[in-house]
Amino acid sequence: MFRRTIRHPVSHGVAFLFIGLCPPAEAETTYPDVPEPMVFDMMRPLGAKKGALEANTLATTSLSGPDRTVQWAPEVEYALTDGFAIEGELPFEDGRLTELKLGLQAAFGTLNGGRSAHGVQYLGIYDRHARHYRSSFAYMFVHRYDDRWSSVSMAGLGDVSLSGGQGRNAAILNHSLFYDSREGQVLGLELNYRGGTDGTVLVMPQIHQRLAHKVNMQAGLGAERLHGDVFRPKAGIRLIREF
Repeated sequence: MFRRTIRHPVSHGVAFLFIGLCPPAEAETTYPDVPEPMVFDMMRPLGAKKGALEANTLATTSLSGPDRTVQWAPEVEYALTDGFAIEGELPFEDGRLTELKLGLQAAFGTLNGGRSAHGVQYLGIYDRHARHYRSSFAYMFVHRYDDRWSSVSMAGLGDVSLSGGQGRNAAILNHSLFYDSREGQVLGLELNYRGGTDGTVLVMPQIHQRLAHKVNMQAGLGAERLHGDVFRPKAGIRLIREF
């Protein structure tokens, strides 16, 4: 796997959007090359260079139970400047547009001699049916163990509210472990937890496969448990086109 050498995002003065959590600026930072989770999508890899552009679509569906809705969402991700990315997403349920999403992501630099990196992600969501706006915030930590093994960990809050309230500030946790099995192919296991009354637990083994130059696919078959229900099989696929 290759590594990207970029200028630290703090030097561009955009980290104020994330409450000044960035460390002091460095001249250059080499970010570890770590795959992105399939379900809990990142907005470009941490440390993406200015101008990096990607379009992708994730589709998931339960394979048992009463709800067989196909949830799918086309999105566009763009690095506005080195280490700072923006995302626009349109989630659908079957043929109905349900939400409007806008995301921001900032990289804070590296740790452990360049083997680790961290940053934050903010996601604003407008529910078209309920006419309700909510947001989520997550801290991200990625690590490259060696030439084959790597991981991504995220922890944060969903439906963020400074005043609290029932169902607000529910925990969001995601951990994904990856193994670079061969050139152009990655095997992964993604564990995702969302708290609250509508929370879920998801276990998603997955494969990432390069299909052509700048065209990639992620596919997974796992199990999900909705709050108060049992685990049910769930399938997903994401098609990715980089520009």
